[in-house]
Amino acid sequence: MSKFSRKLQKLHETAPRQETAVLVSLVRQHQPDQEVEEHLDELAFLTETLGAKSVYRFKQKMEKPDIRTFVGKGKLEEIQTYVEHFGVDMVIFDDDLSPSQMRNLEDEIKVKIYDRSLLILDIFLQRAQSAQAKTQVELARFQYLLPRLTRMWTHLERQRGGTGTRGGSGEKEIETDKRDIRTKISLLKDKLVEIEKQGLTQRKSRKGIVRVALVGYTNVGKSTLMNLITKTDILAENKLFATVDATVRKVVLENIPFLLSDTVGFIRKLPTHLIESFKSTLDEIREADLLVHVVDLSHHAFEDHIEVVTQTLQEIKAGDKPVLLVFNKVDLVQQMPSEEELLHISEHELQESRYLDFKALSEAFEKKNGITPIFMSASLGENVEGFRETLVQEVKKQHRKMYPHYLEDQVVDWGDSWEEGQ
Repeated sequence: MSKFSRKLQKLHETAPRQETAVLVSLVRQHQPDQEVEEHLDELAFLTETLGAKSVYRFKQKMEKPDIRTFVGKGKLEEIQTYVEHFGVDMVIFDDDLSPSQMRNLEDEIKVKIYDRSLLILDIFLQRAQSAQAKTQVELARFQYLLPRLTRMWTHLERQRGGTGTRGGSGEKEIETDKRDIRTKISLLKDKLVEIEKQGLTQRKSRKGIVRVALVGYTNVGKSTLMNLITKTDILAENKLFATVDATVRKVVLENIPFLLSDTVGFIRKLPTHLIESFKSTLDEIREADLLVHVVDLSHHAFEDHIEVVTQTLQEIKAGDKPVLLVFNKVDLVQQMPSEEELLHISEHELQESRYLDFKALSEAFEKKNGITPIFMSASLGENVEGFRETLVQEVKKQHRKMYPHYLEDQVVDWGDSWEEGQ
């Protein structure tokens, strides 16, 4: 073996192995197969965002979870056999588990068990940047883990050693861990009070300027749009929850200043107890004068995503705010051909391609919500001017509410550029 080959082999042997996971979904009666697969696809994407690889999917048709192990005895044996045979590192459930279910599953399967909430919390913990976001996510995670510590392995140790750590040595260690967690929860609460006082002072300084917040389902292109408008370089990547912290930039368009916020993306089945773990970004939404709802038009479930965002806005008491609806990623969608063009397209091509009638879609949303959507591609810069013009008009409406006697042609010195969030 050559020196180069030995070096490559050594690198391969010492490289950290990517952890593997199996996914588990409970299928309710009359739930369409396509919807089940969509939910599992999203869970696989979440798993990938955490840093693990999903290798198999288990589905069980049950109207309600088993009170002891969530899945039935037969399905549990299937999961157990697969995990043992292939050396899988973790089992991830698409729903929340009770503390007793999590303990029973870890006792039976003998590997790490994630439920949906814990998976999202760990992703938040990886991605939080600001002191407030880190503190709140850490607090939410400790509160969630406290009743779920097990004899075999404590999830707390995952924070100390990454996704690949196992440990735990009996009841005595669990009680010690619980005391440690309670102490940390108390300290984090005190720290959070101080951080929120600072945040309140900061928000008071923004009075008298229009505030605009980008909202939407996770991974729809909000950060890309933010970069486009503010000419900054905020992290924008094809991962769920690429943005956890609220990022705020001052923008001046046509002599009108406003603050533009990029916020965390929403997601289906986001448990209410997790909402507080990104309170800082939700405050930006609650206190905004205008919401820009960004939608990934290329996603086949975009209408469901709109519903999730609308429902979440209602839950956080921000459902009555003015909304500018933006259909993003139009470059990935084909517009419905004209009647003449349809004559030259085969039935097979029609079935294989995903066509959308932009005009009909626009009319439907205008009729339903009184909102005329904007179609654009933030990544390619398509129809940026159309979006910018509409945004300016909407900001002007809010600005006039604050300053009824404002003259559009007057020159105002708005001071230095202002930014916050990174």
